[in-house]
Amino acid sequence: MTIALHTSELAAPPRPPFPDLDRPLSSDALADRLRAFSTSYYARHPFHERMHAGKLSPAQLQGWVANRLAYQRAIPRKDAAIISNCPVPEVRREWIQRIVDHDGAEPGTGGIEMWIRLGEAVGVPREEMEDERHVLPGVRLAAESYVTFCKTKPWIDAVASSLTELFAPDLMRKRIAAFPEHYSWIRPEALDYFKSRLVQAPRDSQQGLHLVQRYCTTIESQRRAFEALAFKLEMLWVMIDTIHHAYGES
Repeated sequence: MTIALHTSELAAPPRPPFPDLDRPLSSDALADRLRAFSTSYYARHPFHERMHAGKLSPAQLQGWVANRLAYQRAIPRKDAAIISNCPVPEVRREWIQRIVDHDGAEPGTGGIEMWIRLGEAVGVPREEMEDERHVLPGVRLAAESYVTFCKTKPWIDAVASSLTELFAPDLMRKRIAAFPEHYSWIRPEALDYFKSRLVQAPRDSQQGLHLVQRYCTTIESQRRAFEALAFKLEMLWVMIDTIHHAYGES
C-alpha cells in the first residue's frame, strides 16, 4: 500500500476555558467546569469535520487509521502507569478493567485488535498495521508524551487527563453514522471499535470524574486537574493535526 503525502495548513486548537479559582469548587461545579472543556476537544478539528462530511479519500482514512494505532497501543500502558502510581487498592481494582478492554482478556480480543481490524477494513494490511510502518514521528511523540505524563504525574492528575472520555461518545456516534453513509466501500466490521466505545467511554469517564471529584478538593489539586485535561486535549489535537498536515485535504 502506498500512502501519498501532502501538506496543508495547521489548525489552531480552541483554548480550554480555565476557571480563575479563588476558592475550591464544589463537587458539582468542578464536574461542570471539566465538562466545559469539550469546546477544545479534537472532534472540532478540520480533519474530523471532513471525515464526518464524507470528504476524505481512501488514502487519508488509511493514514488516519494506521497512525492512530500508536495511540491505541499507548492507552493500556498509560493505564498501567496510573495503577502503578496509585496507592488506593479499590481504585486499582476498578482501573485495571481499562487494560483488559484494550489488550483483551485473551489473544485476538480487545480494543487494539478491533482497531487493527478497522485498518484491514479500510485497506491497510494487518502486517502494515502491526509493524507501525506508517506511523508519523509526530504522532508517536504525542502518544508517548501521554504515557510519560501518566508515569511522572500524580495518579489523580493522570486520571483527570483521561476525562476526554467525557466527550468521546458523541464523536463515536458521528463516526458510526458517517462511515456507512459516506464510505460504503469500508467493510462493516470497521464500526466494531466505535460501537465498543459507546459502552466503555461513558462508564470510564464517570469513574474518572467521580475520582477527580473525590480527591481534587483544594484549589491546587483542582487547578492541576484542569491542567491535566488541557494537556490531554492538546496532545490529541497535535496528533490529529500531524495526520491532517501529512495527508492533506484533497
